Amino acid sequence: MIVREGTTPRIVIWALTVVGLAVIYAPPLYLLGVSFNPSLQPGLPRLSDVTLKWYEALGSEHALIAALGQSLIIALATAVIATALSLAAALAYRQLHRGRTAWFLTVLLPMFVPGVIQGLALSTVLSRAGVKASALTVIAGHLLWAMPFAFIVILTSFAAVKRTYLMAADDLGASRFRQFYDITLPLVRPGLISAFIFSFLLSLNEFTRAFYLAGRQNTLPVVLFGKMNAGASPTIYAMSGAIFLVSSACVVVVALRSLFMQRRTG
Repeated sequence: MIVREGTTPRIVIWALTVVGLAVIYAPPLYLLGVSFNPSLQPGLPRLSDVTLKWYEALGSEHALIAALGQSLIIALATAVIATALSLAAALAYRQLHRGRTAWFLTVLLPMFVPGVIQGLALSTVLSRAGVKASALTVIAGHLLWAMPFAFIVILTSFAAVKRTYLMAADDLGASRFRQFYDITLPLVRPGLISAFIFSFLLSLNEFTRAFYLAGRQNTLPVVLFGKMNAGASPTIYAMSGAIFLVSSACVVVVALRSLFMQRRTG
């Protein structure tokens, strides 16, 4: 058997990648399979026993539905604000000549702060300031978590904005606003969409910060955590499975859109 030069390292890399993905996706896929089990005990069902009854039962879980609605509102607000602020931060980074590294690290710093410390610290500061826990405080905590990721995604998309494009527009008399609106914004739009979806999913699935900052109406992850401690109901697996499927679908849409844009521009 003849092995071409460079084939062995490639095989090793692909094997490690497959193993890593299997380790990451095995638990949520197992949980998804459990959600189709008609039994009250968690376990993978036989193909003949697959049922959707726990998904149908979600309609009667008013606490879960209310928490899901709260989480969707918070995630939507977080995604909109994080995308807008990250775009402004990326534009500032592009304009800076000195202090670029300091600005970059400042924006990314919340990414490296543990969620427990960040949530507890923000909760303490807000309570000392007389601000009651509510959806707004959760949004504030989620912004600190989502914005660094959105910033990186948007900043990466700025690679498509060549300075020669802006210089040519400037020579033709275009104002800074017209340069941004007609050139920069269309080129970075895929990055903005990706940052929005990424921020939305990060907020929707965030537990640690919401645990300290949520008001009387908790978010879905907090409610799921409480129900798990009180004794898991099969509807919890159904809700988790639905969230996993929707999240995966969003990621697939973003990946397909990015691939389409690359082929179109290439």
